Amino acid sequence: MAIDILMPALSPTMETGTLAKWAVAVGDAVRSGDVIAEIETDKATMEVEAVDDGVMASILVDAGSEGVPVGTPIGRLAEDGETVDDVAAAPKTVAVEPSAPPQPTPSATAPAAAAPLPAAPVAALTSDAAPKTDRVFASPLARRIAADRGVDLAALSGSGPYGRILRRDVEAANISASPAAASAIPSTAGSAIQGDSRTEPNSQMRKIIAARLQESKATAPHFYLTVDCEIDTLLESRRQMNDRAPEGVKISVNDLVIRAAAMALIKVPKANASWEGDNTRLFSHADVAMAVAVDGGLVTPVIWAAEQKGLAEIASISRDLATRARDGKLAPEEFSGGSFTISNLGMYGVREFAAVINPPQGAILAVGAGEQRPVVHDGQLAVATVMTVTLSADHRVVDGAVGAEWLQAFKGFIEAPVTMLL
Repeated sequence: MAIDILMPALSPTMETGTLAKWAVAVGDAVRSGDVIAEIETDKATMEVEAVDDGVMASILVDAGSEGVPVGTPIGRLAEDGETVDDVAAAPKTVAVEPSAPPQPTPSATAPAAAAPLPAAPVAALTSDAAPKTDRVFASPLARRIAADRGVDLAALSGSGPYGRILRRDVEAANISASPAAASAIPSTAGSAIQGDSRTEPNSQMRKIIAARLQESKATAPHFYLTVDCEIDTLLESRRQMNDRAPEGVKISVNDLVIRAAAMALIKVPKANASWEGDNTRLFSHADVAMAVAVDGGLVTPVIWAAEQKGLAEIASISRDLATRARDGKLAPEEFSGGSFTISNLGMYGVREFAAVINPPQGAILAVGAGEQRPVVHDGQLAVATVMTVTLSADHRVVDGAVGAEWLQAFKGFIEAPVTMLL
């Protein structure tokens, strides 16, 4: 009996996904554990492994299809004793139309996206049943990109099954040769085209980021507190620790920031909270998420119970999480949840900024670059390495005094790093 390959739920909040790429073709032998596809979720692009052995008999959802609901059959395997032709001839549906960006809803432990609008399946065409019509067959994503770029689909040759036009066909097209595009562009011989631009389809990750941060700014009353931290002692302590650290361990300034934030959350537990409408959730541990920039957006892997981990362990965990986040190799439980987030743009030379709270968390810390600045000590002008940090807090759950108390604790740990070990 043929085995349906279903769109998997790759994170607790996933309702739909984008089938970014097939790693196998019809007729390929597949063994359990083989990577067969890449799925783009609201968090990252992740590889999907086969759970059964067989032969790829049919691809039901084209690469590039957006808004594919979890549980939808996306492919079909032929088992022993079955032929690819027999399985491929069975009734099937393909390519789901793009859905509206999901709207976020509050969650006790992690941001969640509301279910998208229902998608309308399109009947598959087989070589036996395809009618002879003038209709242009193209995937929904290809149609949308073509409309955005002014590409005439009738002028293209499709590279998909049965000549179906896919995203790559539209992207490879010469837009200037399209009648629709040519009629829209004024004649500007010998000069640059005014207003020349192009569009790129937003990834599922970018859509979810946009929806959640828009909700955060619209519903969470942000307020901002900023302090300057002198970090010369911290930098010297870091140098000494790295000189004595085991081989392969290198502690970064960000690792020290994570440790200091975790200790401050335990010292000021009212800041380690999230808003849930009728209730306020107070976390027992400092589950610190760190913002990691990835292709097309960002993810926030979590260092769980960071207050219980030493600096060497935090350094090892944070480096591993950041590497696998950029490679799209994180497990869902590694980037869902957390009680507090740190966003560090210091490595880009950013002096100071204010971050948007990652709902439903109650606060986020924006960390700027450490730089030498003039300071006054006991009435005398001096030079110190100063790092500016800004706490963005949700006033529904973190009062101004609580935020100030937390920043005071954080500054104390940063400026006297030995106290993190007490």
